[in-house]
Order: sequence, then structure tokens, then C-alpha cells
Amino acid sequence: NDEARVLLGQPSRSTFFAWKRGTVRTVPYDTVSRVSYVLGIYKILQILFKRPLQADAWIRKDNAAFGGKSALARMFGGDVSDLAWVRAYLEVTRGQGV
Repeated sequence: NDEARVLLGQPSRSTFFAWKRGTVRTVPYDTVSRVSYVLGIYKILQILFKRPLQADAWIRKDNAAFGGKSALARMFGGDVSDLAWVRAYLEVTRGQGV
């Protein structure tokens, strides 16, 4: 839950758990953007890796493109630009057929 909150832009705990219960009133634009990036990252990983376990492993594996840290560590940077960077990297990688 703490990691999910970081990816969503640090909503308050009460807001986060209300969302988990399906009680959604309004969602800030920043959060909608973050969800879009996360879903895009997920989709690209599913295209690049035929087995879900490979995608799960890649996102956690240290990578020179992310300063020797994992893509997930970059995503946990807390800024929406961190999510955008990971998605852009994957878009380029996908375009190269890697």
C-alpha cells in the first residue's frame, strides 16, 4: 500500500483506502496521469515479455539505464516525471524490438 501511494502521488491514507474500497469522488489530474503511465508501463512490459514473471523480474532488476537501480526504484522517485521517464524508455526499447 505504501508503494502504491508513492506511485499515485502520495494521496492521504484515508483517500487511498477509500479508493481501494471503490469510493471515488474526484481524482486529481496528477493521479490520473500517474495511473496512465503505470498502465502504459504494464502494457509495454506485457508486450516485451511473454511471461508475466519476466516482466515482474525486469521492473525490479538493476539496470544501467536507471543509474544502476531498477526501473521500479526510479518510479518510486515520487515525481510523475519518473514514471514518464520509465515509460519513454520502454517505448524506445519496444520500438527497437529489444
